[in-house]
Amino acid sequence: HSSLAIEANSLSVDQVFDVIAGKIVIGPKHEIQEVKNAYKAYQMIQSFDGYKEADLLKAHKMILDVIDDNAGNYRTQGVGVFKNNIPIFFAPTEELVPKLMKDLFNWLKNDQETPILIKSCIFHYEFLFIHPFVDGNGRVARLWQNVLLTKWNPIFEYVPIENMILKNQEKYYQSISNCNKQGKSDLFVEFMLKMIDETLDEILVNVKRESQNISNQVNRLLEIMEPDIPLSANEIMSRLGVKSKETLRSSYLNPALENGLIRMTIPNKPKSKNQKYIR
Repeated sequence: HSSLAIEANSLSVDQVFDVIAGKIVIGPKHEIQEVKNAYKAYQMIQSFDGYKEADLLKAHKMILDVIDDNAGNYRTQGVGVFKNNIPIFFAPTEELVPKLMKDLFNWLKNDQETPILIKSCIFHYEFLFIHPFVDGNGRVARLWQNVLLTKWNPIFEYVPIENMILKNQEKYYQSISNCNKQGKSDLFVEFMLKMIDETLDEILVNVKRESQNISNQVNRLLEIMEPDIPLSANEIMSRLGVKSKETLRSSYLNPALENGLIRMTIPNKPKSKNQKYIR
C-alpha cells in the first residue's frame, strides 16, 4: 500500500486488502489494477534475481500489466519530472537508457567492496536518475531494493521500508532532488539507511511490546493454575475473569501450549468437551 500511496494511489489500506482478497472495491479501475499488479510483484520477491536485468524488466511488466502497453520495455522517449508544470528534472535521453542500465547492473554484480545495504541504496538512486521507464520507476526502484536486501537476508521480505518512506515522503523526494543537483548519491544513501534503521527499530519495538503482552497474559495463566491439577477451559476463564473463549485460546492457552508451559489431557482431541489443561 505504501509504495502505491507514494505514487498518489488513493485506495485505503482496507481497500487494498479487499482487492487482494478478491472482493469488489469501488474506486478508479487503474488504481485497483495497480494494487493487483503490485501484490503479484511483491509475492515474487524471493523468486526474482536482483542481479539480473531481465528479471527487473519482468517486474516492471508485472507492475504495469494491463495499465501500460509498453510494460516490460525501456522507454523510447524523453521524460522529466515536473512540479506545478515546472520542470525540476530531465532524465538521460532514451538512447542512453539501455547502456546506462547495463552499466548499472554490471556495477551491481561486480562490485565486491560496497556493503549490500549501501549498494541497494545506490542502485535505488541511480535507477531513479536513469528513469528507464515512462511510468513505474519509483515502484520498481523500491521493489528492487527489497529484492536485493531479501537475497542478502530473507527477513527483509517482511521489512516494510516503504511505510517509513511514505511517512517521510517530502524528505525522500528532496534527497533525490539534492543528489541530482550535486551529481552524487551520498545524501540519498544516508536518507535510505536512516529509513531502514528506523523501520527495523519500529519492528523491534512492536515485537517487544507484543512479546511483553503475551508474557504477562501467560504469567497470569500460570499463576492461577496449580501444578498437576487439571482445569477445564471454563474453570480457567472463571479464575482469569476472561469472558471470551477466543481470547482465552489466542492470548493464554495457545501461547502457553506452544511454549510447553501447559499441556492438554486429551492431546489427540484438542476440541473435546472433556478437554482439560495441566500445568
